[in-house]
Amino acid sequence: MAAPPVEYTIGGVKIQFPCKAYPSQLAMMNSIVRGLNHGQHCLLESPTGSGKSLALLCSALAWQQAQYGKLEQDGSSPTEGKKQAVTIPCQCACHSKPASVPDNRPKALATVVVDLTVCSVPPPPEEYKPKSLASRLSDKIQTSLTSEDDDFQPDRKRIRTPAMEQKGRKRRCLEQGVVFIDDEPEGERPVPGAQTWTVELSTQAQTIDLPLDRNCCSPVVSCSLCPCASSKGGQNGAAGKSSKEKDKEGKEKDKEGKKKQVPKIFFGTRTHKQITQIAHEMKRTLYSSAPMTILSSRDHTCVHPEVVPHSNRNERCKELLEAKNGVSCRFKNGVHKMQDQNTLQWVHGLHQAWDIEDLVRLGGRLRACSYYAARDLMQEACIVFCPYNYLLDPLIRESMQINLKGQIVVLDEAHNIEDCARESASYTLNKPQLLSAREELDGMVTHNIRRSNHEPLRAFCCSLLNWMQESCSVLAEREYEMSCKVWNGKEVLGLFHTMGITADTFAMLQKHLAAVLEKEERVGLVNGREDTVEVPTISSASSSVLKSLFMVLDFLYRDKSRFAEDYRVALQQSYTWTTAPDVPDVQGFFARPNRRRHSAKTKTLVHTLSFWCLNPAVAFSDLSDSVHSIVLTSGTLSPMGSFSSELGVKFSIQLEASHVISKSQVWVGTLGTGPQGRKLCATFQHAETYAFQDEVGALLLRVCQAVGRGVLCFLPSYKMLDKLRDRWTNTGLWEKLEERKTVITEPRGGGKGDFDELLQMYYDAIRISGEFAGDRDGALLMAVCRGKVSEGLDFTDDNARAVVTIGIPFPNIKDLQVELKMKYNDQHCKARGLLSGSRWYEIQAYRALNQALGRCIRHKNDWGALILVDDRFGNNPNKYISGLSKWVRNLVRHHDTFSGAMQSLVAFSQCQQGAGETHGAGSQTFDSTTVLSPASQSSVTVEDLSHCRPSPSPSSDCLLWATVHHTTTSQVPEPHTQLQGFRSWVPPMVSVPPALYFQVSAEMFDRVQVRALAEPLKDIQRLVPKPFLHCLGCVLRVVVLLEGEPSSQSEVLSALEQVFIKDLAVLCSVHLSLDPD
Repeated sequence: MAAPPVEYTIGGVKIQFPCKAYPSQLAMMNSIVRGLNHGQHCLLESPTGSGKSLALLCSALAWQQAQYGKLEQDGSSPTEGKKQAVTIPCQCACHSKPASVPDNRPKALATVVVDLTVCSVPPPPEEYKPKSLASRLSDKIQTSLTSEDDDFQPDRKRIRTPAMEQKGRKRRCLEQGVVFIDDEPEGERPVPGAQTWTVELSTQAQTIDLPLDRNCCSPVVSCSLCPCASSKGGQNGAAGKSSKEKDKEGKEKDKEGKKKQVPKIFFGTRTHKQITQIAHEMKRTLYSSAPMTILSSRDHTCVHPEVVPHSNRNERCKELLEAKNGVSCRFKNGVHKMQDQNTLQWVHGLHQAWDIEDLVRLGGRLRACSYYAARDLMQEACIVFCPYNYLLDPLIRESMQINLKGQIVVLDEAHNIEDCARESASYTLNKPQLLSAREELDGMVTHNIRRSNHEPLRAFCCSLLNWMQESCSVLAEREYEMSCKVWNGKEVLGLFHTMGITADTFAMLQKHLAAVLEKEERVGLVNGREDTVEVPTISSASSSVLKSLFMVLDFLYRDKSRFAEDYRVALQQSYTWTTAPDVPDVQGFFARPNRRRHSAKTKTLVHTLSFWCLNPAVAFSDLSDSVHSIVLTSGTLSPMGSFSSELGVKFSIQLEASHVISKSQVWVGTLGTGPQGRKLCATFQHAETYAFQDEVGALLLRVCQAVGRGVLCFLPSYKMLDKLRDRWTNTGLWEKLEERKTVITEPRGGGKGDFDELLQMYYDAIRISGEFAGDRDGALLMAVCRGKVSEGLDFTDDNARAVVTIGIPFPNIKDLQVELKMKYNDQHCKARGLLSGSRWYEIQAYRALNQALGRCIRHKNDWGALILVDDRFGNNPNKYISGLSKWVRNLVRHHDTFSGAMQSLVAFSQCQQGAGETHGAGSQTFDSTTVLSPASQSSVTVEDLSHCRPSPSPSSDCLLWATVHHTTTSQVPEPHTQLQGFRSWVPPMVSVPPALYFQVSAEMFDRVQVRALAEPLKDIQRLVPKPFLHCLGCVLRVVVLLEGEPSSQSEVLSALEQVFIKDLAVLCSVHLSLDPD
């Protein structure tokens, strides 16, 4: 049974949350609401698995709905052009089936104020039952329109003014014309997400539904797919107004809408897979029916059977749209079937948050283009999901018609946002691409096609090619078979000036480019109507080259070249091996040998021209200067100090939230030595030695033996991964690893299908090991920091019981871009407040490391070990530990010896597995002699015991054992003597719960002596370390081993029960049992 939703009032906004929120979620929602209320930017870090996505969605959508409520309360409405509100479904017979609308109404609501006091306030059944979910949310919003200072005030009844009680005949303009709604009070229009049209009477505290006429269409709205859409009934309202009156009314609404607009929410993530996860989270909320859309590429959305098989779907799609072969795209012509939110929700059944796959399936069924439908749905959407390069890249924003002015931008998994912003304002092209564009432009000029526009563009390409050719003589050798020359932005502007390209002439070139990309041209008037003809245009590849070049030049010339110093232009010359194409014979046939000859590969000289933006604030300026608020969030933003200076944005609200898990659920340790005692420092010099490689291999083998199921090992680079694999294969260590676990390595390249197949092999190996016992226990996945495995993949539960990181993943210091970026930061660190080059370099490593560590611990009941292998963590913790995420750095423990670390890791792993088995299997019986085995004594410290999982509940099986021996000894020992050596006690090295052993001897079991037996148990509360006492829980089970007559058992049991339970109440509860054996 799902938990009832809970209502939180934060910053004057009522937020409906699907469950009781974690403290980290409350902190996030508080920060987001504060930022949106004041139009401030937020930088929020919340560990993976702490529910940050749910907090983001609920707080942002609740704030948005509150803004709609304020507009309605003020008597205004959102602009018609934006179409934010949900249109009402057609109420005709074909659309009024009750089964088509799911009932998502919760059974109870809890009201929570900012002081986090939760009280359950279920609504009266007679009032609650007839209300829809959205109407209840609308009512809540109307009562939530208080100031931020009223967070601690109880809900008060709204006092309606006389103006609000006036009723009149209101007119609403919809897509199908002008219709009338009678008796609709001002300020009572539904907010986005509303499922019914409700009217609240000011004189009666009740909500009624409008009557439905199932014999004809409702006058509220008509549907584009319903047969009754063509009926005259929906047109009558429009006939009553003249065109002048309509135009005047429309202008007034537009003028009013410009003053008051509710921002859309643009929710950006790194990958399409993460969008799927976010959509699934939204479906859990009460805001799941809010109008939405997902922007994606044709590779993910195209359903045309002739386009899907093509490797380049963009080109094939554009060919069909242009109808070059006389056949246009029939799916694009059917996009009207699913291009509005009302039709999507109420005709096609996508009532709740949907995934892009749902839209693709619907497009295939309706023979409609889901790619263009998703773009059209953006006009009416309240929230738009997309990869965040759609929001940062100016070319993609222009192509997708994304306008971010005044909108809310949420960027999840934004730890790479700096790199993404720099790449969005950068461009690299090679000489063949430029030659191809010039040849196409030359052909247009030759055939006299828009000659006046194509000639200046051709001259631009020729000048750039000539400059590249002349500059080859000044290239300096940088490394083997690679030469380069770098210019700063101002130097490049000077070179362009010599080519005749200035700020003024570039503006003219932009107009010429826009003209040549127009596919139609006006030729005059025919019969009083304007006539156009289709004109040939350059290919999409050439237009992409020119657009990208002009995008970079636009940044260079913008605002009197204020971004010129942020660019470096590099001309590089290198060699690459290419395979010679097959040459046909005179008859046109190809003859390909079975074996490719080595001579088929040729060494080719390649010239590359790169425009590198070194300041992410360049691309980010388009967002920060126009949006309402920017919210950056991730589980691994630390260190957070660089974002403000690098992005050029002041983040007034910052948060580093704690994790939702207990400290006992995670083991975090650093190792500076291996099994042989050799120092482990993964710098370039040490990593090249066989001693380092062998020691790392032995360490990884021991970890695989200590931890079951899935183990992830992250290395700094693919180069190190290849070297370790080759070395371990030669020494036989690789074979030993495969004997213990299935070993899989992350591929350097390859397609998505190959990577998904390897990942599925990893999951299958872990699943099989859990179902069938064998020699292999799980799988080992060796990956690379900044690779596919470390970014965005979810390794929950057994899929990642340990994460091992080798070294610190610093970027390649010899990379030209890295070198230029470090020099750039050093040059501007004082004037612009940037980080120094060395500090920026370190932060890149920490972010990659934190992202790898975040693959483990994915929810509140998960557990795992994080093992950081490098002696730099222990030698200089202030420098290297400070860069880790907050929840990790607070748990780090440095281990001086490898053996001590492994003993602690083994105890933690077995303790967690045992606690899980006990919780799932129920009562078990254990032998006390196993508990006292010498191998398990005096090897684990209190530090290790603190990793044990807390008891799930006092009713579970015993987590604390006390063995009482009845002997013939006539003296009762001192209570404290039996607890000596307790601090060196260890849990058994088997998969059982932790146990406490002590021995008490007595001759008789009268009341006094039994009390003496119980005293040592009572002293446990004082003597046992608190972390260990917490992990043991509060359940005690006493096993009495008798050597006397069985007839005395009942007396003993009675005495123990009287003393332990009624008198002492030792550790809350006691379970008594007799075991005469």
